[in-house]
Amino acid sequence: MKKLKLKIGDLVRITIGKDRSREGKIEKIFPKKGTILIPEINMYKKHVKGSQGVKAGIYDLPRPLVVSKVALVCPKCKKITRVGFRLAGEEKVRVCRKCKKEIDTKTK
Repeated sequence: MKKLKLKIGDLVRITIGKDRSREGKIEKIFPKKGTILIPEINMYKKHVKGSQGVKAGIYDLPRPLVVSKVALVCPKCKKITRVGFRLAGEEKVRVCRKCKKEIDTKTK
């Protein structure tokens, strides 16, 4: 399993592909595959045959994106950045590489 530097709810910007320069919040993370799901980004059409309880038609579905195709947007300086780590007491916190401020905010 890969250790990812992104978390659910992080604002990310797409850097490669058809949705380049679009932003969105992470909805789901698949750490074994190294992919993330962002709503309304990387949309594809799926043709569905009608069956019990499912109406036939063409549906838009978001597909997961590889983590290497996105960059985190720092909530403090609003720039795309890489993620670093720093020890704050006993905890390991994520840090913006550009403004050197903590990315994680305590909301408990």
